[in-house]
Amino acid sequence: MSATPYIFDVTDASFEQLVIENSFHKPVLVDFWAEWCAPCKALMPLLAKITEDYQGELLLAKVNCDLEQDTVMRFGIRSLPTVVLFKDGQPVDGFAGAQPESAIRALLAPHVAEPAAPQGDLLATAREHYAAGEPASAEQLLKQLLSEDNQNAAALILYARCLAERGELGEAELVLDAVKSDEHRQELAGARAQLTFLRQVLDLPDAALLKSRLAQDAGDDEAAYQLAIHQLARQQYEAALEGLLRLFMRNRSYADDLPRKTLVQVFDLLGNEHPLVGPYRRKLYQALY
Repeated sequence: MSATPYIFDVTDASFEQLVIENSFHKPVLVDFWAEWCAPCKALMPLLAKITEDYQGELLLAKVNCDLEQDTVMRFGIRSLPTVVLFKDGQPVDGFAGAQPESAIRALLAPHVAEPAAPQGDLLATAREHYAAGEPASAEQLLKQLLSEDNQNAAALILYARCLAERGELGEAELVLDAVKSDEHRQELAGARAQLTFLRQVLDLPDAALLKSRLAQDAGDDEAAYQLAIHQLARQQYEAALEGLLRLFMRNRSYADDLPRKTLVQVFDLLGNEHPLVGPYRRKLYQALY
């Protein structure tokens, strides 16, 4: 007996009701199997997983061919495993033998709507796209998620970062202001820090000019700091952290301790799990003491 109502055993007597009649409401995948058939047993968990993924939009009926001979003869089943898809009372597609998951899903695609991704999956995928430098793709996924749950704090924060990436700084700030949960305090602080760096860049000289100034005078503290801000706005975090740390070690009093304060902002931006934060936090501590 299956733990889900979408998967069930079918007999000769119940086939008409459970498969034919049900198929007028939802597609029914019929798995013809036998106890002695090793490929059948290997395929069955995969069919169950796929069915559960469809969250009730697909049914899986299992026919034990050793016991239900009338049904086997009715549909001319000659090899096992055989899987047949029924829709509107008729077999519409199927396959014989073990198949990979991708092939089974491709068979189902024309007949049953692909299940919606869970919100957790959407957020995780959006984070992957953002980390890979694809904020536009992340933004589309986040819009879908937020259309279903506009109070999702983690999604709002990442969405604000995507907006900031394409220069919508005011809109990004409005989104961050809508975050009410304290659960994501560090992520929120990081997103606000990103907005700060992007705003600062608008009033700074071009990065190429700053690099030229540093090439002529490596001790140009203003150029070093402003270049680090450019690098932060472009998410070139390692270069920015290294430049800020060098500036702090060279001139602790620059602009009222601004390099150290900015380093702390970057730690907030990246979060404690980021691989750069631990090493540079230790370097800052060593420089302080």
